[in-house]
Amino acid sequence: MKKIKPVLFLFLMVCYQTIYSQTIVITGKVSTSSDVENIHVINKTAQVFTTTNAFGSFKISVKLNDTLQFSSIQHKLKEVVVGANILITKQLDVHLEEFTYALDEVVVGRILTGDLLKDVGNVQGSPVTALSLGIPSYQGPLKTLSERKLNEATSGGPLYQLINTISGRTKKLKEHIKLESKDDLLDDIRKRTETLLFEDQTLPETYRNDFFYFCSEDPNFINRCKSKSDLEILEFLREKLLEYKINLKM
Repeated sequence: MKKIKPVLFLFLMVCYQTIYSQTIVITGKVSTSSDVENIHVINKTAQVFTTTNAFGSFKISVKLNDTLQFSSIQHKLKEVVVGANILITKQLDVHLEEFTYALDEVVVGRILTGDLLKDVGNVQGSPVTALSLGIPSYQGPLKTLSERKLNEATSGGPLYQLINTISGRTKKLKEHIKLESKDDLLDDIRKRTETLLFEDQTLPETYRNDFFYFCSEDPNFINRCKSKSDLEILEFLREKLLEYKINLKM
């Protein structure tokens, strides 16, 4: 038995080093109180990354003592060091906390008495806004969902920006915003000009939807229609209507 123990100890040491020096793919799940999709999971030690799916799940390659970083623009940054238990179970569950912004309590305007007639007479001044209260806030036009996602993809730090560029997410978001912008312009043009256009032009209503999309596919659509007067837009539409009718052989 005394001769066997050193051999057994050496065998266990070899097994230990083999297990904990090799790269292992682990499965994980991120939980939050909000959206769990597209949260970045970065192995800072091995310089590899992935993102969570719609259910917060992910897979990533790790080794013992690797540092995993979980980042999202609406959540607090969190880092996890890969320990032996994670390698053995090949499973990691992480909960992320959302950013919260607390404001000091303020009294806005006059203190109300509870008497409706008196309080209505005491109300003075302009409407209360973030700007009037001196609270830093975005004052421009409201951004679409795609625009907010693009802003997130391009403003999360150099590594975050690089990840989105390499993965193609930034490019896809820019293309999606262009398509949304074109669709919005087309919808606006149709509301403004459809009645005027077909007062002196004929085209069955069943073809009109297809006709306007035919116009939007023209390479000069944006240049000829964006920020232009109705007369300039109508001139473009009449030109395209002639082409459209020729294609239909009407």
